Amino acid sequence: MKVHVGKGRANGNVVIPGSKSVAHRYLIAAAFVNGTTDICHLPDNDDINATIRCLRALGAVISKTGDTATVFPADGIAPTGTLLDCKESGTTLRLLIPQALLTGREVTFVGSGRLFARPLDIYENICRAQNIEWKQTENSLTVHGRLQPGNFSFPGNISSQFVSGLLFALPHLDGKSTLSLTGGVESAPYINLTLDALKKFGFEAFAESAGKYSVCGNQHGTSAGRLNVPTDQSSAAFFGALNALGGSVTLKDFYDDGTQGDRVWNEYFNALICSTPTLSVADCPDLAPIIMAVAAVKNGVTLIDTARLRFKESDRGNAMAKELRKCGVSVDARENSIIVSGGAKAPHEHLYGHNDHRIAMSLAVLLTATGGGTIDDAECVAKSLPDFWKMLAALGISITPEKD
Repeated sequence: MKVHVGKGRANGNVVIPGSKSVAHRYLIAAAFVNGTTDICHLPDNDDINATIRCLRALGAVISKTGDTATVFPADGIAPTGTLLDCKESGTTLRLLIPQALLTGREVTFVGSGRLFARPLDIYENICRAQNIEWKQTENSLTVHGRLQPGNFSFPGNISSQFVSGLLFALPHLDGKSTLSLTGGVESAPYINLTLDALKKFGFEAFAESAGKYSVCGNQHGTSAGRLNVPTDQSSAAFFGALNALGGSVTLKDFYDDGTQGDRVWNEYFNALICSTPTLSVADCPDLAPIIMAVAAVKNGVTLIDTARLRFKESDRGNAMAKELRKCGVSVDARENSIIVSGGAKAPHEHLYGHNDHRIAMSLAVLLTATGGGTIDDAECVAKSLPDFWKMLAALGISITPEKD
């Protein structure tokens, strides 16, 4: 799908859905405890729907009424040959592989896009060390065997999702486990989201020091009763960016529980307006595309700690670089840093979303300030914010779908 985005200053009110990152964690924790949990302000997008679908396949009963999901936990006995379709959700895949290993049965994960091109080596190494069957193809992964407690150690700068996936599974094992991260620990706020979710459901997982966790086994957890998912800071950033570019958008019913790493977007945008800053995305990699877009219109930026952007839905650093160059922006994408100049202009050709929701939404924000233009592959916003184009239109931005 192609969408033409007109030039204009956004104005009005917008309600941002609940946090995708928190919602994944609440759903997974709720599916493997004693008792029923209601999760309110649940976002409705492709990734969350993938997690719900996979949890149902693992035995949980999940019903939805409006934006509230009621989770009846699984019995822990998945049939051999269970198929879990993650679509393009890397979070779903990485958080649920350890849960599949609790069943001891054969479980197959399938998906689409770049899902199985994204790193899974840490889990593969764990499985092979414990003689758990691991069969991976370009489009699927089959595991068969039961995860055993132990001492797990791996690099902390690849993805925090490996840490979170194990933290959700380790309390259910029959002995104590430790988890030690070597090197630097990136995306620490996401690990803290997991620890917070576990605590809400009665599990004990201790952060003994930076990058070292201790988890006792034979924990059963309990229902958290009724939970409210906080506002998604990652999605809010796109509308905050409209304000950084001269708009007047009010984020209504905004609930910030103070835990999401991406909540730094306002601080970062203020820096982009006033100067040409150096900003780290070690703890907020999902903000990189929109930071690059705002910087391209404003004064430029040097982003550091960008190496992991290569393993997202797209190679985000290079994808954004390619599209910004179409707008006359100089971009130097290096191994672990990206330098973006300012002075973006209207592109003379279509921009491309690279099947990456955060790329497409960032480019849309860019176009509102540079004269407008067309984005191809615009439907990919459904991964996190299906109503994005409607939300932009409601703020006075011209949004015109074009036939392919």
